[in-house]
Amino acid sequence: MRIAVTGSVATDHLMTFPGRIADQFLADHLDCLSLSFLVDTLEVRDGGVAANIAYGLALLGHRPLLIASVGTDFETYGARLAAVGVDLSAVRVSTTCHTARFLCTTDTEGNQLASFYPGAMSDAPAIDLSAVLQRRGGADLVLIGADDPEAMARHTRACRSLGVRFVADPSQQLARLNGAQIRELVAGADHLFTNEYERELLLAKTGWTPDDVLDQVSTWVTTLAAKGSRVEQSGRPPAEVPAVPNATTVDPTGVGDAFRAGYLSALAAGVDPVRCARAGSALAALALATVGTQTYTLASGRSDDLITAPSVRVTAT
Repeated sequence: MRIAVTGSVATDHLMTFPGRIADQFLADHLDCLSLSFLVDTLEVRDGGVAANIAYGLALLGHRPLLIASVGTDFETYGARLAAVGVDLSAVRVSTTCHTARFLCTTDTEGNQLASFYPGAMSDAPAIDLSAVLQRRGGADLVLIGADDPEAMARHTRACRSLGVRFVADPSQQLARLNGAQIRELVAGADHLFTNEYERELLLAKTGWTPDDVLDQVSTWVTTLAAKGSRVEQSGRPPAEVPAVPNATTVDPTGVGDAFRAGYLSALAAGVDPVRCARAGSALAALALATVGTQTYTLASGRSDDLITAPSVRVTAT
């Protein structure tokens, strides 16, 4: 199965705060909020949801087609992705903007405050997905990740027009999108990915019930942080899939993207959604044990090992 991944490519600035972010908020003064966090560490890493997912897929033996808009500063980053097996032939390079920036502060409990500067991602609506797939030999599945909202809508319409299976993964952009925009991105998706908060936000903004969502998508996967994930399909009871037990926690940034890569790799192998989610949990545990979203590696380099998760033996470097 050939997988195309659309969405953001960014440089991550990852910081750690030696306390609880929630403790800094005063309930009676939220109308005049002004906070500055003195952080302990700063790591500058390559990131962005599309690149993170493509990286994971490439580690698992796929050659994912990355479809995104980047700046001229992407050369070194791109060379590293290409070296692990990501197809960069559909990446659009802006001549006027830097590659997007993600700035994130994580506290001792894994809670995060983040900001995202789109930069070259703002040019993503200029990408014609139909033309890209025609030039590159097509795709069996397209993941539509967080991106410029206009680009996300355009890519979704292109998949419907072409009859290509697509995965709706609006993630961070749910906060910006309205109900009508979200409904357009979700309707007809082969899979929908959300986390727990995004799930509730999606329901609130669309006015849909969970059953309404399952009328629109074949499979709905909700990641539940340390609790694992939930797999839902219409007419079937939800399946709760545990996370890898006793996983080492270093940095939660990009863990959801690694989960998606593991899940999609197993999906490409033709296994059922529950086993796909187990594979997702295994790769997510690797990402959780490293700083940065594209620094984990596989002990064996074999994608079929992940399908046996959570008993799979993996190591992080």
